[in-house]
Amino acid sequence: MKKLLITTMAILFASSIIFAQSEKFTQAMKKNLGAMDSSFRNPADLLKLANSFERIASAEKNQWLPYYYAAFCQVNLGFMEQDKSKVDAIADKASSLIATADSLAPNNSEISCIKSMIASCHMMVDPMTRWQEYGAESSSNMEASMSQDPGNPRPYYLKGQGLKYTPEQFGGGCATAKPALETALEKYATFKPATELHPSWGKEIALQLIATCK
Repeated sequence: MKKLLITTMAILFASSIIFAQSEKFTQAMKKNLGAMDSSFRNPADLLKLANSFERIASAEKNQWLPYYYAAFCQVNLGFMEQDKSKVDAIADKASSLIATADSLAPNNSEISCIKSMIASCHMMVDPMTRWQEYGAESSSNMEASMSQDPGNPRPYYLKGQGLKYTPEQFGGGCATAKPALETALEKYATFKPATELHPSWGKEIALQLIATCK
């Protein structure tokens, strides 16, 4: 009876520690996600947020989401960087982070979206010479994302966004972007993130993009 009581107490103690750690992780993630919109207005703030997600990832090495969001912030920082000589290093940093996320959650549609964005970031350094390599890589990851989760609106949003800013003579423009954006918005209408920490971004920009095509 005494051994049973000791065992039960040990289990309860361990459970309380795990719960506390889980709650700490959730609160840290929610705080960072709450700062996401304002951070995107300033590259320095976005880098600070990326580093904050990476610190969470270092403390929670079995969680893919902080690596994912750190990569998401890094790749968007790459898109915002005006000095093209710095972009590849930023994209490489995002690639390293998302590779860790991929090792923790393979065949993940959201992770494939970030891989697609990273390839596009590399391509935008010199689109004319890099299109063949990085354009194909971006498209293949986008297609993979669609296949891995047909209900995910984000690969369709990314496809529409890419087409919107591609010159018409190269197959872009509103005529080709609009169907992809419409599909994205249809999927956003029914998409439910697995938890409050899972990705839910893109709808607002998709709405803005399609509004310019009317």
